[in-house]
Formats: sequence, structure tokens, C-alpha cells
Amino acid sequence: MNDDVRRYIYGAVIVFLVGLLAWVGIIFVNACGLSLVCNRGNKLPETTPIPTLIPATLPVMEMDSAPAAASDKCYVAGTDLIGAWVEAGSPESDPFEFTDANGATCEAAFEDILPLFTQSNLWYSGSLSCSSCHSVSLAVSPAQLDLSSYEGILAGSRRADDAPKGTDILGGGKWKSSLLYQFIAEAKDVPGHDAALSSSLMVHVGTPLSTEVTPTP
Repeated sequence: MNDDVRRYIYGAVIVFLVGLLAWVGIIFVNACGLSLVCNRGNKLPETTPIPTLIPATLPVMEMDSAPAAASDKCYVAGTDLIGAWVEAGSPESDPFEFTDANGATCEAAFEDILPLFTQSNLWYSGSLSCSSCHSVSLAVSPAQLDLSSYEGILAGSRRADDAPKGTDILGGGKWKSSLLYQFIAEAKDVPGHDAALSSSLMVHVGTPLSTEVTPTP
């Protein structure tokens, strides 16, 4: 009986010691790894939580005293600009007057009109230029119409290769009666176009005419 008790006591003591050593070993390995030097216990160097960097500086923005180029121009609807040119007799080099969206009297020339026919992505997003289809090659140009030049526009549509004139698209100087106005401002489904032309297209063109102000005595 006494021998059995001793065995139980010794066994319990041995299990306790083995468990204690295992617990100490686990703590040591967790803290120091498998190295007996235990470098993990060394004091960590003092560091700042945020890296010390040279502060970045941006160049000083210089404000240009001159206004933007667009502000020197008149603001007008594209259809109104073409209409003013047509109503003025469709001059090639002489300037013509028009009233912009702000009520100012302005002056422009045909060189301000032509980009409306030769620039892409203008009348609606992703649009081709008018002259990309209506080109000088009348054999392939829809309606045998050339919108790439002053001569082509005045020559009109539906003309043979050798014909100097076709159907007048400018309405004889009456803009809102012209075929061109109907296609730009009124037509909802223009052949060859993915969307209707934007009659609300606004552009910055021309030059405001200076008005003399009489000083108040």
C-alpha cells in the first residue's frame, strides 16, 4: 500500500516538473526563438513613428495677369454665327458683325466659320467633321456637297464634277430658309450621323467691337 502511494506521489511530482519545464521552454522559444543568445530581449532602438523626410515644396504658382484667350473672344451659338455670316452676304475675306450670347456686338470673318465644318468632335461628342464626308471629291461626297472650303460651300449641293454650281444651301442669304439651317438646327435624323447635330453648340470666336463711352461731366 505504501509503495503504491509513493509511486503516485513520485509520478505526480515528475509530471509537474515536466510540465513546468515544458511551459518554461515554450515561453523561452516564443520570446527568444531557438537561439540561446536571446537577441529578441535586447532593447529596441528609439525610432520615430513617422519617417523623417525632407518636406516637399511646390513651385509658387504665378498668376498670369492676362486673361485666358477664350475670354477675349465672343461667346455665340454656332448656328447664330453661321447665320450672321449668311445674312451678311457670305463674305470670304471681309469681316461681318454678329451679336453674341451676352448681347455684345462682335466681329468675325469666314476663317471663324470654316472650323465649324472642318473640326471633329464638335457638333456632338465623337462626331466626325463635316468635311470628312462632304469633301472635295464629289463622286463620293454625300449630296455632292463640299464643305471643306469657301468655294465648296458656296457651290452648293447636288452638282456634277464639272458643274460650278448646284443647289444653293445658304438660302440666298436668308439663313432660316436655307437647307444648311434645316440640317443643322431642325433635322433630328441627319443621314450619316450617329446623333442629331447640336443646335445649342456654343463657341468662342470673333472680337468684341469697342464701344466709345461718353464720360459723364
